[in-house]
Amino acid sequence: MKKLKNLIGLITILFLASCSSDSSATNDNNVDNTIVPTNLQVSTAIVGADSSNPYGDGSGIVQITATADNAITYQFVNNGVISAAPTGTKTYTFLNSGNKVYSITAIAISSDNKSISETVDIEVYYNYTPSVELISILTDNASKEWRIKFESSGHFGFGDANSTTPNLWSANPYEKEDSGAYDDRFVFNTNGAFTDTTNDNILGKSVPMTSDLGGSQGLTANSDGEFENYLYPNYSETWSLSLVEGKETITFSNSGFLGYYTGGSHDYTIISRTDNELKVSTIDYNGLKWFGILTTDAVPDVNQGPENSIYSTLVWSDEFDVDGAPDASNWTYDLGAGGWGNNELQTYTNSTENAIVEDGVLKIIAKTNGSGYTSARLKSQGLRAFTYGRIEVRAKLPASTGTWPAIWMLGSNFSSVGWPNSGEMDIMEQKGWEKNKVLGTFHWQDSASNSYAGYGLETTASTSTTEFHLYSLEWTPSVIYVLYDDVPYVTFANNGNLPFNADFFFILNIAMGGNLGGTVDTNFTQDTMEVDYVRIYQ
Repeated sequence: MKKLKNLIGLITILFLASCSSDSSATNDNNVDNTIVPTNLQVSTAIVGADSSNPYGDGSGIVQITATADNAITYQFVNNGVISAAPTGTKTYTFLNSGNKVYSITAIAISSDNKSISETVDIEVYYNYTPSVELISILTDNASKEWRIKFESSGHFGFGDANSTTPNLWSANPYEKEDSGAYDDRFVFNTNGAFTDTTNDNILGKSVPMTSDLGGSQGLTANSDGEFENYLYPNYSETWSLSLVEGKETITFSNSGFLGYYTGGSHDYTIISRTDNELKVSTIDYNGLKWFGILTTDAVPDVNQGPENSIYSTLVWSDEFDVDGAPDASNWTYDLGAGGWGNNELQTYTNSTENAIVEDGVLKIIAKTNGSGYTSARLKSQGLRAFTYGRIEVRAKLPASTGTWPAIWMLGSNFSSVGWPNSGEMDIMEQKGWEKNKVLGTFHWQDSASNSYAGYGLETTASTSTTEFHLYSLEWTPSVIYVLYDDVPYVTFANNGNLPFNADFFFILNIAMGGNLGGTVDTNFTQDTMEVDYVRIYQ
């Protein structure tokens, strides 16, 4: 029995030793069972290719096929765009004029999501023939003359390289007036000649103009990095049409360009086209995408007098023909001191010492009171408010240094949303130290950045303190003009994202000192803004 036990023990030891030996062998010869594709083969078939036409029949169509062992699906990559191709076959249509080489990467993927890839280069021919319609739109047998559509918002603008709109900057109507761009005229001839009548000066980016066109000419770039009125004679180049990534494209020889010299590419992609309007884009010297709008329309009449206004019906006015206090059905007052957010020095009152109608005019009078200044700030808030129209105010301004007269409008929702969310339109302001100019300005809260935004310009008004002049606002849903004696000097592009599409009320006042008033003349006693009338047409 003892021998049997010893025999059983021996067998057990041998068995355990055998098991241990097998386990050790498995670990030493560990096998990775991950499935990886192998033997990737890529073939191409160009439609219409033969010995006479090795790059195809001009259709630009290519079929690409990939096969691999252990692959269950495939992908193809063209110009950074990945396309799934479960069967391993993909058809491309390459829409670039002439012979072009394209690099296509085929990717084979296994059930364990392992992959291998192979890149092939394919030369393909695409035959592009511009349409008769497009050639006619551009040339009309060389009788068409194109220009920058400067009366439209976005006539110049730029964005990042992949943008489809000018998302970094877009010009307001007339914003680049007197800079050398708006008087350029372009003619496309059917024989391939392009002429640009520059009228001897152009606008563009200072860096490429200096390197490409002959130096800086002693000019200093403006705050936008531009040379304005850069001397450049009328010139001729050649132009051609092609298809680039399926988009109609105008290409100029040498330094040909359309209205704004950006450097970089001389290819202009046609974004859209009609018989009288052309929207294009190009890549500048810095890799940004520039946008432009051209038109064959006649140049709009710069005189925006009442005879040219779209508004002709007088809907409300105050002619100030009844002596005494201002008409309480039209006007109320802002009262008090405190600087009014602009470091102003006056105290506003409702006294006839500061606001009175006499001899057919409203007189707003700023004066000293021994310890400071008093004045008046009339407003039509809660009484008269309007959306859109032509506002006309005929006035004579105070001459004293330190007076800050203003004719302006605030959004009727001011009391609930505050400034600048309400929007503000300054029909006229005058600085206390610059009595030969007036300003027109817009203020609002920019919704994109959630921050204050403003835009304004000034114009010469050399007799503003000695004679009556007409200060006007032509206000539409798409554009707003500020005018001095019927001539627009500020053009602002309006849109539905801005606050200038709801009721606004009027404000007439003289401030003393402050941000735009400056230092008040030490000999000041009193001065007056006289207002002949306030009228609105719709």
